[in-house]
Amino acid sequence: MNIAEHGKERFRNRQHIQMSRRQQPKPSTADHNGVSVIQSQAHATSSSPSLPAAITGLQQVPQLIPANPSAAGGKSIPPSKMKKPSVDKDSDEYRQRRERNNLAVKKSRMRSKQKAMDTQQRVNELKEENERLEAKIKLLSKELSVLKDLFLEHAHNLADNVQPPSGVEGTSPVPNSNPTNGQ
Repeated sequence: MNIAEHGKERFRNRQHIQMSRRQQPKPSTADHNGVSVIQSQAHATSSSPSLPAAITGLQQVPQLIPANPSAAGGKSIPPSKMKKPSVDKDSDEYRQRRERNNLAVKKSRMRSKQKAMDTQQRVNELKEENERLEAKIKLLSKELSVLKDLFLEHAHNLADNVQPPSGVEGTSPVPNSNPTNGQ
């Protein structure tokens, strides 16, 4: 069987399965959340003996659909909006739960305060370090400026003191003239 024939057969099998699914009755049961669970099994072996043996053993996965699709536009109600069972506020269980919750809230608030304090302390430490580093930069910049000035002064003095040698080509010794003679 070539690839084209195999594809055509798969297409026909898929169409046949879809048609058999439409014809099967779909029993449903509703759970306590108002969601209907559709339970169905592929009865391919009993309804269509022409299907290949590999497909006949398949079963459908149960799907969830709303029990009343027109209610709330087909949307389910979030758990926060659902009615909670009323609890007797005088019961021991309720008091224990409230105490545990109050302790948890207290711990959470203490942790957040501690975290904020730690962060503020770190900010202050970083500010101080930044100020120290900026002061060091200013000091080093001044030192660099002073050293540059010293170097340039020393280089200028060396250039003034150095005279070209008298026997070098291209230079002729200047005759020593006496400026007082008036010549």
